[in-house]
Amino acid sequence: MTTTIPNDGPIVALVTGANRGLGRRFAAELVARGAKVYAAARRPETVDVDGAMPIQLDITDPESVARAATTASDVNVLINNAGVSTRAGLLTGEPSDIRLEMETHYFGTLAVTRAFAPVIEANGGGAILNVLSVLSWLHTAGSGAYSAAKAAGWAMTDAVREELAPRGIHVAALHVAYMDTDMASFVPADQKTDPAVVAKQALDGLLAGQPEILADERTRAVKQRLSQS
Repeated sequence: MTTTIPNDGPIVALVTGANRGLGRRFAAELVARGAKVYAAARRPETVDVDGAMPIQLDITDPESVARAATTASDVNVLINNAGVSTRAGLLTGEPSDIRLEMETHYFGTLAVTRAFAPVIEANGGGAILNVLSVLSWLHTAGSGAYSAAKAAGWAMTDAVREELAPRGIHVAALHVAYMDTDMASFVPADQKTDPAVVAKQALDGLLAGQPEILADERTRAVKQRLSQS
């Protein structure tokens, strides 16, 4: 495996939304791989990953983002995982819910990326992974706000990848359908993927320099249809 971490040195990672779901699995998997891990959450006392260092971070709060970048000044891998799902429709949903989706998945992720890109560059380069969704491409009325925000996140990820490549920072996107997390508790179990498996697959792809990691068959099928349209 060809790693994007400079000189095959140690990984120092920050994972947003690391107190539950996929973020918690990312933090645990990174610890298992020998990384130093900052496990970020709005309420750091809720982080329970052995070996990880809890850190306060609300990605929608500029002051919180700035503090985190100062505290975690040795980071060379950033996992933008924090998210929200209001299940708001674009025409009937509460405007505040629709705005929250965009503030979190687009502006919040961008704010953390902007804050940590100079940190990663100063540490010799590294990698950023943005957790997106199959709904980046599959835009259903029932998840209109979420789909729009994830589509915006996909466009942002592609643009930032090009902008950061000359600075020694690889940017990748993880696209995944339903996982067995609280956010998808309404989905039948046989339609969900184990988030621990997704975390391992995503980290392997990130460190191998892949621009996009498609974590399940549904996501791969949707992307294939997109390329054929």
